[in-house]
Amino acid sequence: MGVHDEAALARLRDKRIIVTGGRGFLGTEVVRLLRSVGVGSIHVGSSLEHDLRITEKAFALVQTHPADIVINLAARLGGIGDNRAHPASYFYDNLMIGVNMIDACRLHGVAKLVNIGTVCSYPKNAPVPFREEHIWDGFPEETNGPYGISKRATIVYSQAVKAQYGFSTVNLLLTNLYGPGDDFRDETSHVIPAIIKKVLRAKELSAPEIVAWGDGSPSRDFLHVHDAARAVALAAAACEDSRPVNVGSGTEVRIKALIDHIIRIVGYEGSIAWDTSKPNGQPRRVLDITLARQLFGFEPEKPFARGLEETVAWYLANRSEIDHQAPKHRDLSPFDAVRSSSAG
Repeated sequence: MGVHDEAALARLRDKRIIVTGGRGFLGTEVVRLLRSVGVGSIHVGSSLEHDLRITEKAFALVQTHPADIVINLAARLGGIGDNRAHPASYFYDNLMIGVNMIDACRLHGVAKLVNIGTVCSYPKNAPVPFREEHIWDGFPEETNGPYGISKRATIVYSQAVKAQYGFSTVNLLLTNLYGPGDDFRDETSHVIPAIIKKVLRAKELSAPEIVAWGDGSPSRDFLHVHDAARAVALAAAACEDSRPVNVGSGTEVRIKALIDHIIRIVGYEGSIAWDTSKPNGQPRRVLDITLARQLFGFEPEKPFARGLEETVAWYLANRSEIDHQAPKHRDLSPFDAVRSSSAG
């Protein structure tokens, strides 16, 4: 952590902070960082204790744990397959979490809410690199459109609340994250964990090829989880702007290049077969992070190749435990529960 980060994060030392989703991939790193700088107090929220889709429970969290700052990392997350299978749940759950937390913070004395949005909110064919003003210019890529729109709608609601009531939310648009501690479960993992597992299995089985979705041409902006946690903490300490703000690496990586990196790290000697019947997802994705630099001095630090090596090493060290975990539990959203009972 550089001198700029230390000076900025020192402002948090007397603050009471709630971190929702604080036991997740990003949340764990945010909490670790906040504790390392000596934050006044931290309450770590998880979905097992606080179902933030329900208004009363979101309000109870903030009433029970008075806070100066709330960092809202709670979300329903998953890869393309899970988004396609449960689009209504992704829309409903993320929208209700966002709206409920804005209202809870406004009504219960919180000075600042840091809300986490997503690069998936950008239009499918937004100009590259993505700049914040482009987020409103069209519908997101279809496979995660409901998720992306729910996060975009939360930004709109936060801005409406600021206009009507004066309560301001910091809105961060995070790119694809990766790193040690990522979700390697088959049903919910994102692209980097999924490819790491696929390449390792192919190597161990001496398979002559691996099958990858799409044609390898799409690009992504991958940000190491440690850098993402720094950005979130810096925004909590120093950002007072309610505009959406991109948080990414600012570097474009093609999916084909990503797979080639992982093949090299793992030492797999087979070939890649591209299944073009499967979706590519958004064609290109890289963020312009100028505004984050200007507003709270964020600068990514972790080189991508080194971050991938760390991620593969972490998975190998923890593989036995990870691969024997039960499938990730998915609670029905209140919307789904009502529909199921009505149908039955």
